[in-house]
Order: sequence, then C-alpha cells, then structure tokens
Amino acid sequence: MPIDPQIPPNARRVEFLAFPDVQLLDVTGPLQVLASANRLAEDAGQPPPYALKVVSAVPGPIVSSAGLALLAEPLPPPDQPLDTLIVAGGVGVHVARTDPGLVDWVTRRAASARRITSVCTGAFLLASTGLLDGHRATTHWSRCAELAAAFPAVRVEKDPIYVNDGNVWTSAGVTAGIDMALALLEADHGRAVANAVARQLVVFAKRPGGQAQFSAGLALSGSDGTFDSLHGWMRRNLRGNLTVPALAEQAGMSERSFLRHYRQVTGATPARAVERVRVEAARQALGETSLPVKRIARDCGFGSEETMRRSFLRVLAVPPHAYRERFPV
Repeated sequence: MPIDPQIPPNARRVEFLAFPDVQLLDVTGPLQVLASANRLAEDAGQPPPYALKVVSAVPGPIVSSAGLALLAEPLPPPDQPLDTLIVAGGVGVHVARTDPGLVDWVTRRAASARRITSVCTGAFLLASTGLLDGHRATTHWSRCAELAAAFPAVRVEKDPIYVNDGNVWTSAGVTAGIDMALALLEADHGRAVANAVARQLVVFAKRPGGQAQFSAGLALSGSDGTFDSLHGWMRRNLRGNLTVPALAEQAGMSERSFLRHYRQVTGATPARAVERVRVEAARQALGETSLPVKRIARDCGFGSEETMRRSFLRVLAVPPHAYRERFPV
C-alpha cells in the first residue's frame, strides 16, 4: 500500500466512524484529544503520533444532530491496516446499525484494527456486529438498560466513564469520549503526554467518580415491576425501619422468599437497594436545596454524616460535599 507522504510512517492510523445525525462531540471530543497530542509533538519538533480521519458510508457532508456538518471521507477498504477504530454515537446510530453494509464493514474493519472503541451510543453499532459479545462495555447512563436488553451477550456496566476489556474500549455519554481518548493516549504514549493534553484542553486527566453522579436516577425497578410499590414505600419511609424483615412484610412475603426473589428481579440485595434509595434522595436534596449535609443525612435515614459519606463513595464514587460543588443549587 502506498504511504501518504503527509503521514509519518510510524503514525497510528485512527478512524472516526460518523453517520447522519451523529452526536457532534462523540466525534470532535476524542478527535481533539489526539489532534492536541499531534500539535504538542510538533511543537516539540517530533513527528505527530496519530493520523486522524473521519469516515462515513454516506457520501458528502455528514450533518450531525446539532446541525453542524462534518466533511467525512469514504469508507476505506476494510482490510487496510488500522490502529484504532472509534465508532461515534448519536440519535442516528439506530438507523446506522440497521444498515447491513455498514455493519459488515465495521465487522471486517475491526479485524484489521489493533483496537476498537465506541463513544456513547456507538456501543449499539458495535454490539450489532457481535464484537461486544462476552465483553464488558458501557454506554450513556440512560441507555445502559436498553443496551443490556437488546444484546444480552454484552456485559453492560452502568457506572464507569469508560471500560477497557482487552482490545475493546467503550465510553459513557458524550464528553466521556474525551476521558476515553485520554486513556487511549496514556496507553499509547504514557501518563505525562496524556496529562499534558488534559492541561491543554482544561479537562480532568482522570475524571473523579463514575457516570452515576450525572444520571437522573438510580434505577431499582425490575423489568416486571414486581417491587415498584415497595420501592415507592421505601422512598416515603427513608427514616423508618427498612430492615429485611420490614421489607419482606411490606412485600407480603417470607424473609427467605423475599431475599431470593428480590435479588432475582432487581439484581441487588435489599441492603444495597435501601442504600441506593437513600443516596438518591440525598443526592436530590444536595442538588436542589441548601440544607446542611448533616440535616440531609438525618432526613434520608443515614443516621450520621459519615455513614452518608461512605455510601456516596460506594455508590457514586464522590463524597457528598464534592457532589454539591459539582451540582450546586
């Protein structure tokens, strides 16, 4: 294959797959991370480490969901050597993943790539190829349940900002693609380079906490709604007796049957469910009121501020005060 004279022979070739109604930041966020690495290298008199290209199966400009068009190149031959394939997400991904030709291209292109990645709902397109089967993966917090239901062979994780499983990387929603790209950069060229790019872009080199801190709610309901009324009762009785005997009685079941059935339906133990309900209530109070943290801890049934702090770290990976600073009233 002839070498593009504008691309250093040792540059890692990275392709960003776009489609109509792509999420703009899913493409431009990770692209800018790697482009900034190129610029820093050039400023230091070194060859750029990456050769970046946006590609699409649709000829002409690709109009993103934000209305801004991207100039994408045609899909290259699937057997052309490639370092990294980055599949963007966006509202158009569900149309894209029903295109047999595109799904086939992604499947074959992945075979030529050292690693494959997706940003946000781009995981749906990767999953449609079977490339995520048996792998841990994530997507936008609001789409995790949908991804898990549509592709049961994928081990969907709801909280991580990004997940790396072998040569497969997936990220949470939108700006999480920047976090993943920084991690890719660190894997390729070390922490110092990734930190330098993060400073240049004024972003966290490693964002504290997971995406649960940004979600609209910590889902507990099972698919059949069996315990919906129990969860509602728990939310109305945060300071009350939420022990297993009390929950089993409220559900009209024996303790043994309740423990077994509850975990089967929700995937959580009753103790963890109570903790998540209380964390959700406290999170809402922190973000919507100016009540003291100690008062919120008491009102939400934690008993003490320290107990609430430990629960926040376990569920959201950030302490209550840090959460309030990020989501002020």
